[in-house]
Amino acid sequence: MLYELFDWLQRAYDLPGAGLFQYISFRAGAAIIISLIISMLFGKGIIRSLTKMQVGESIRDLGLEGQMEKKGTPTMGGVIIIMAILIPCLLLARLDNIYIVLMILTTIWMGIIGFIDDYIKVFRKNKQGLKGIFKIIGQVVLGCIIGIAMLASNDVLVRMTPEQAAQDGFEVVERLTTRDLDDPDKLIEMVHVKTTLTNVPFFKGNQLDYADLVNFLGDNLPLLGYIVFVLITIFIITAVSNGANLTDGLDGLATGVSAIIAATLGILAYVSGNVIFADYLNIFYIPYSEELVVFSACFLGACIGFLWYNAHPAEVFMGDTGSLTIGGIIASMAILLRKELLIPILCGIFLVENLSVVIQVYYFKYTKRKYGEGRRVFLMSPLHHHYQKKGMHESKIVTRFWISAIMLAVLTIITLKIR
Repeated sequence: MLYELFDWLQRAYDLPGAGLFQYISFRAGAAIIISLIISMLFGKGIIRSLTKMQVGESIRDLGLEGQMEKKGTPTMGGVIIIMAILIPCLLLARLDNIYIVLMILTTIWMGIIGFIDDYIKVFRKNKQGLKGIFKIIGQVVLGCIIGIAMLASNDVLVRMTPEQAAQDGFEVVERLTTRDLDDPDKLIEMVHVKTTLTNVPFFKGNQLDYADLVNFLGDNLPLLGYIVFVLITIFIITAVSNGANLTDGLDGLATGVSAIIAATLGILAYVSGNVIFADYLNIFYIPYSEELVVFSACFLGACIGFLWYNAHPAEVFMGDTGSLTIGGIIASMAILLRKELLIPILCGIFLVENLSVVIQVYYFKYTKRKYGEGRRVFLMSPLHHHYQKKGMHESKIVTRFWISAIMLAVLTIITLKIR
């Protein structure tokens, strides 16, 4: 809203300083500050309200050190994160931008699913919460919306040469003449196309067309390629949101890891939305995606602000309201930036937490069938509980996971140049 207001003031009255809102860097910086202020100032009041409503976490005794001390700690604190994301985003981002619209939709949609889950757990006293099938349906619907919007919208585009577009049969939405980055005095023609292409780390060509995955069924099957793209989108959103949910088991763990991922996504959004950096790094230049820098700044500020109250010993837990939301945000943004194949690296913590549960369950069932007694790979899953069982303090586990997340984030960035 402020972008449109100050843009109008600059054009109509040439107001001094109004031009600052044209700069992504200024709006992103302002977004972080506003998100921090909102989460830190209003967070305390929300925590008091949750305490009065007795929205406390019920704890099942698993024999973990310090576990029962958390009993009664307010949950559903994810509303603080959602509020600290949406308010600065509505104020500072361009609301006519398709990427911002999709991210706002993702935040609200996943927030509602998580809120319903927490509401059933807390107020209906049903520890199981929302049935898993309904969570999956909600994630599938969001995946369909994101995938179909990327295929249908004339604002979700990739820039390439006319020759490549013609060779691969992509639908050209816009043609433009621009200066050659290698020779500024030379004008060249470029096109903006709809495509199912994505960037691939470590490979020289650095791109994959999801339609190629079904080429063995025959040529000229674009609809099948679109279906594959939507299915992959659904899988990624479901996997990452559930991974974030599993990671939210220690004070500050999911929040801190998500803040690191948010900062990395902001960098990816900046280079993808800047034609010079995109050309230098040999990644797709994605027109209009630079607004995602502002959204990632809101996300980063919200996570850090929430960490103020969620750090050990936590005054509030985010609950599924927060964990499902941040997972959905991370997955959707990576997909929109066509960097979803970097998720196993960027979200390595979520992946390992997910795998630890899968391995534990599978091995237990396998050994029970084979030996008549279930055995375990880990002392307890998800993985962070394994280290708790080994006697490591909660704060040390969280700090080491943060350090690992930083290393993975750096590796994600440098993959942009590793071919």
